[in-house]
Amino acid sequence: MSSEIRVLDAETIGQIAAGEVIERAASVVKELVENAVDADARRIVVSVERGGVQLVEVGDDGAGISRAQLPLALRRHATSKLTLATDLSAIATLGFRGEGLAAVAAVAQVEIVSSRRGESSAWRVRGHAETVSEPEPAAGAPGTRVRVAQLFDNVPVRREYLRSPAAEFARISSWLSSFALGYPGITFSLRHDGRDVWTMPAVEDARERLAMVFGREAAGALIPIDGAAATTISGGVRGFVSTPGFDRPDRRNQLLFVNGRLLRSPLMSAAWTAAYATFAMLGRHPYGVIFLELPPDHVDPNVHPTKSDVRLRFGSQVFDAVRRTIAATLQAHAAQRLQASTSATNAFALPVHAGDGASPVSLFDEAFAGTDLAQPQMRVLEQVARTYILAADGDTLLLVDQHAAHERIAYERIVDAARSGAPSEPLLVPLVVELDTEQSAALTELLETLREGGLEIEPFGEGVFRIIATPAGYGARQFDLAGFLDDLAAEGKQRDVRERVWASLACHCVCVAGERLERGEMTMLLERLQHCRNPMHCPHGRPTMVRLDSQDVARMFKRA
Repeated sequence: MSSEIRVLDAETIGQIAAGEVIERAASVVKELVENAVDADARRIVVSVERGGVQLVEVGDDGAGISRAQLPLALRRHATSKLTLATDLSAIATLGFRGEGLAAVAAVAQVEIVSSRRGESSAWRVRGHAETVSEPEPAAGAPGTRVRVAQLFDNVPVRREYLRSPAAEFARISSWLSSFALGYPGITFSLRHDGRDVWTMPAVEDARERLAMVFGREAAGALIPIDGAAATTISGGVRGFVSTPGFDRPDRRNQLLFVNGRLLRSPLMSAAWTAAYATFAMLGRHPYGVIFLELPPDHVDPNVHPTKSDVRLRFGSQVFDAVRRTIAATLQAHAAQRLQASTSATNAFALPVHAGDGASPVSLFDEAFAGTDLAQPQMRVLEQVARTYILAADGDTLLLVDQHAAHERIAYERIVDAARSGAPSEPLLVPLVVELDTEQSAALTELLETLREGGLEIEPFGEGVFRIIATPAGYGARQFDLAGFLDDLAAEGKQRDVRERVWASLACHCVCVAGERLERGEMTMLLERLQHCRNPMHCPHGRPTMVRLDSQDVARMFKRA
């Protein structure tokens, strides 16, 4: 290795700089789509082939680029969005450095066809590395179409870090659908390998796009935040956050826009967590989207090559404003729920007759804290909040979490059936489920493990699967396949893959909190629980029951 210092050639410099900006096909999509937004496009169409490695094409109906300026679009640090260095202190556009297209051209073949409204012809330029062709006439509608082919063809080592085409496409789809939340007035379309994947028509309200990003059921649990608490900052806070009790195991679905930029921000994630401190379970995370509008000179996006983070001039004030805004929204929502709950309780409260129709069920065996088996039998009394089963024997109260208990029973049955090769239960009418690209890829890898656990699924078209059999005894339940995949993807991988898959499978096969159970169903549930190998915990470690003896009750009433 030579110790001499020498100037690198332009092509090498371009590839090094491009590596900071263009990491994968999703990076190309981000640069091109943001340029289209800056050009005031009302329709943006993204087409990719083989996950974007073979081709990324982004077309828009924006302002277009004139013939004279078209070659400059591929030159490094040539931009229409800055004039002086002082402009960096108040950036109002998504792009500003003038290096995005040049960075793409450094690692791919780029073709731009553009036409300004009123011009008689469109013009085309091609570029790669430091070479840019002269403009030539071309056919094209008003706006701009950028084609990026053979990504990293001249840097093959970079391709080794890419995942499968399906996984790379999933990144593109996820980013683009999330980005579209910030621009409801623009129509976005996505195509992959010649097929239309999805289209988001222009709407007036971002709420109409929430289901596309979070799923229909999850979107239904989102509540609009009250920005009135954000009076400590210049600007505004709006958006949607999940209702307490509707949460996710990670932060991936906590979306943040700052002045139209889709960003990641540890500071804002911390504000979100602080606001939910008394509303969410430990280890669970709310989801939703927050839009921050701040004065341009309060935001510095020139801190990361990919513009994925920003520096806030008054970060602590913004943190406090976001925290207070979310907390105020949650408190107001809780008050509304409390009022509705108490009104319903007063209207429908009925006297409880503990002995009516209660079937005897012996819950205690040697695994249950040394309780004397000769004690009077426990009897199911009532279901509490449609979530807990209350039982008693005259001296002891037992409160059982119906979901956790049923989950333990189902898990052990699934494990035993898998080990013994017991058949699953065919469905009379197969359940057809449509999944997004990322979920489809994840499910395909799990089909064999799921079949071993009793859930038989077969492909039924692109992104569509058919559930044809379920674990024996659970065929009557509506299996939430998408929710199962989301939960499994977010779960830690400390355990064996079969244990993780089967535990999540059990979780999505059984009764849930809020589900009404009949007296006989509750009795049967407790009877089966006592025969489990571990009746005290669900397969995820949560307790299945809480026991209160006479001394515990006495202490509550200050008698002991």
